[in-house]
Parts: sequence; C-alpha cells; structure tokens
Amino acid sequence: MSATMSLDVRVLDLPERYNAAETFIDAHRWSRPDSVAIRCQGSSVTYGQLAASVDRAGNALRSLGIGMEERVVLLVLDSPAFPAAFFGAIKAGIVPIPTNTALPPRDILYILSDSRATAVVVSSTLLPKVQEVRAHAPHLRHVLVTTSGCPPLEGPLPKDVLSFDDAVAAADDELDPADTTPDDACFWLYSSGTTGFPKGAVHLQHDMVYSADTFGRSVIGIAESDRCFTVSPLFHAYGLGNGVFFPFRVGASTVYKPERPTPELVYSLVTKERPTILFTAPTFYAALLAYPEKDFAFDMSSLRFSVSAGEALPKPLFDAWKKRFGLEILDGIGSTEMLHIFISNFPGRARGGVSGSVVPGYGARIVDEEGRPVPAGGTGDLHVSGDSAFAYYWNKHDKTKRTIQGEWVVTGDRYHQDAEGAFVYEGRSDDMLKCSGLWVSPAEVEAVLMEHPSVLECGVVGAKDQDELTKPKAFVILKQGAEASDALGEELKAFVKGKIAPFKYPRWIEFTSELPKTATGKIQRYKLRDLDLVQR
Repeated sequence: MSATMSLDVRVLDLPERYNAAETFIDAHRWSRPDSVAIRCQGSSVTYGQLAASVDRAGNALRSLGIGMEERVVLLVLDSPAFPAAFFGAIKAGIVPIPTNTALPPRDILYILSDSRATAVVVSSTLLPKVQEVRAHAPHLRHVLVTTSGCPPLEGPLPKDVLSFDDAVAAADDELDPADTTPDDACFWLYSSGTTGFPKGAVHLQHDMVYSADTFGRSVIGIAESDRCFTVSPLFHAYGLGNGVFFPFRVGASTVYKPERPTPELVYSLVTKERPTILFTAPTFYAALLAYPEKDFAFDMSSLRFSVSAGEALPKPLFDAWKKRFGLEILDGIGSTEMLHIFISNFPGRARGGVSGSVVPGYGARIVDEEGRPVPAGGTGDLHVSGDSAFAYYWNKHDKTKRTIQGEWVVTGDRYHQDAEGAFVYEGRSDDMLKCSGLWVSPAEVEAVLMEHPSVLECGVVGAKDQDELTKPKAFVILKQGAEASDALGEELKAFVKGKIAPFKYPRWIEFTSELPKTATGKIQRYKLRDLDLVQR
C-alpha cells in the first residue's frame, strides 16, 4: 500500500539564484524590525537585531578567510548565537554543521575530521572539549568561542582562540548574500547515532523553505502570532525546524533555553514565556507527566497543542497528556535525511499510538524486502519522498545508494497502515525481532509496558535464551514510589501477556535507573543489546 500527495507549488517557486538566509532573515529585516524573534533567559532579540547579527557573523567568518562551501562546525547551545552563526555562514556561502553539544571529545574530533571543517564556533562551557582534540584536527584553523547563553569567561582566552562575540561586534552589519542556487549545499546534519556511526547528511538551500511550507504551514499552521518553544535542541533536525526555520519563515517568535532541560524549568518557561506550541520528544513528555500533580502551580493555558517526534509516542502518554492538560500531542515521524516531519497527526484529529497521515508535499509507501507494495494492513519498510530530502551522505557513497532509491528515501523504519489509513510505527528495521518465526516489534512491547502504573520508561531488545533463540528482554525504569522485585517483574510479564499476543511478552525484566539515549531522547537499543551481552 502506498500514499502520495501532490506537491505544493508555493515551495517550488524559487528564483534561479537563491540563498536561504534571504527567506528566513532578510525578509523580516525591514518588514518587522521591531518584532521579537527570540526570547532567551529573560531577554529578547528583534528581527532587526537578528538580521544585523547574521550579517555581522557572516562578515566575521569571511574576514578569517573561510571560503565558499568550506565547513564550520557549530557546537553552540540554544541561544541567539546559534541562528546568528548558522545563517551568517549560510549567507556568506559557508556551510554550517550544527553539532550535538553533548558529544564527547573523540566524537567531536570525528566530525571535525570527517567534514574537514576549517572553523568551529563553540559555546564557552564546551570549549575544553574542542581544545582537547584541536591538535588532532588537521583542517581546523580557527576556534571561535561565544558566551551567548553561558556564564562570562573567567580570565583571558586561551592562545589561538578568538572571541566570536567580539568578532561579530566589530564586523559590518550588512552583507550581500552569496551567489548560490536553490540546489547548492546549505548545511549538514550528522545522524544522531541510534544505529552506530554518524553520517553527514548534506542539505540544500531549498530544503528548509520546503519543510517550512509543508509541515510548518500545512500541519501546525504556524503564523506570525505564534511563539514556539522547543525542548529538543537546535542542533538536531527536529529542533532546528521547531526553533529556527519554522518561526523565522513567518516572523513568529521562538523561546530558547541554553540550560539542561528539567520538567520544572520547562513548566516554568511555559508559564513565563507563554508559548503557543511546545515541541519535545516522548521521553520528555513522560518526564513532564511524572512531575507531581499535587500543588501544581504552572500555567499551560497558552499552548494550543504540543508536537512530538524523535521516536514513536506511546498511546498512554498521549492519553495522559490530554487528560491532564486538555491538549493534543501531534505525534509524527521525521528524520535527519528528510530534515523534519513527513508523516504526522493533524490538529483536531490527533490519535494516540499512530504516526498519522502523509504531510502534504510528501509521498510515502510501505514495501516488502523485494521493494513491492505490501498488502493492505501488512507490515513493511517505509520509504518516503519529498523535496526536503538530503542530497547525499558526505564521503559515504555506498550508504547513499542504499538509502536513496530514485525519488524514494529508505527510512529504516517498519510500518503498517490501519483500517483508517493512519501509519502505525512497528519499529526500526534493524530492531525488529523474529520470535517463534514471527516478527515482534520492540515498540509495541514498550507501549504495553508503559501502560503499567509502575513503569516510567522502558526499552526492549532481543536477547538469546539457553537455546540461542531470540526472545524479547525489557529494561525498565520504575516510577517514583515503585520498588523493583522479582514479584513485580513477573507481574509485568503477565501484564504484557494479557494485552498482546503471548509470544511477544518479555522473557526477562531488568530494572535499571537509566536508559542509553541520544541527546534528542531516542533510546539507543544497540547499546542495550551490547549491555546485555556484557552482562551475560
């Protein structure tokens, strides 16, 4: 079965010479210079100020001799420095690479080396990680540090480190956009690493406007009056859309938080900043719901709905959120390769436990291992098409060929469509388990476990029994007040047996205090599998 939607002509009408900064920054400089673009730590940045900072940043990078199409790694916390550096580079024809701020030094070195980045812009609190590996990055010429969203630096800057803030302040506040086309390289995003080694996905100048004019306008209906708040970080494709190119497309406002998110911080910011749309991942919705209801003093009334992506949202979380706050969570699926969400629930008709319908402007199909459409209701591999798709993986030709098949991008996700045509997530293609000759979706088992009143989070992987046959194993984090015990483990097994086909129940329950995750909240099942092997 397949589903396709006609393309929206608005997103295809770009001039022959086009630079993305013109759409997201220059378009607002004179039309709404005094409108607030960013709210961060109690201060605001107007669109006029943002445009000047972008031009200054682009001129500052050019003044260092960074040339057209050279790469600049951005290791920057969610703060006004992020869009200034991001769009400053783009406007100058330089390619920014937003990078996971939680990466250890060795992974930062990998990205610096793989991308051959000539410069890095780094938040001051993260500078030690760059300094640790700098000598081993042969292409890196410049390290620029920013205190945006960070405490002031103590003492002088280290040798051969420049102040990004000073360089921007000293630069000219007008910059002509580089002579690029809609199909020139614009920015890279490295995959989040749920399946191992990261890959640099190359995105083009037209990708952001395409995504903004499809999901941004057709699904969430974002308007100038909106105020976006993304808990998921800006370096990730999901957060980049939520907090940067969706609001900046229409002249809306966005709320940034450089600090590590906690439920109390997020609730406080919703109360204080009054966002209209909240974006985060299922794991953090679970954390928000775990916050005590007694004496709850926060005001959520400004929100018109919430959005979730990054992993499938279990129906119990959808139901609990709606019951507690009266708000829908629009769950959807996107990817680094497609830039943002391409299948989603829609406002007013969101359902728990499904990813929803194809976003206008995209196509989707479910196929078997031979690439043939599966029968109605059958499970298969999800392929997606749309013009926000990445061009290729940098220096990974074979992987690019396996992922891009004509107009289709192979997502690596397994899906089926229910009787109403909604897409239902079954799990990653490489996470699916074959038990007793039948497929078992870890996501399905996890969703059932999450319905138990004692379970806060869980991750399910395949483990070998005494006969070396694969069976499900669950790693479980309990809610506050629940105590781990053999009796509770048996109760959880029976609970799953009573909800879904008995062969799918987890043969082992291991209680744990944390699950390995990416910075965006995805459970890294391959690490759980590795942990199980070590324990055995």
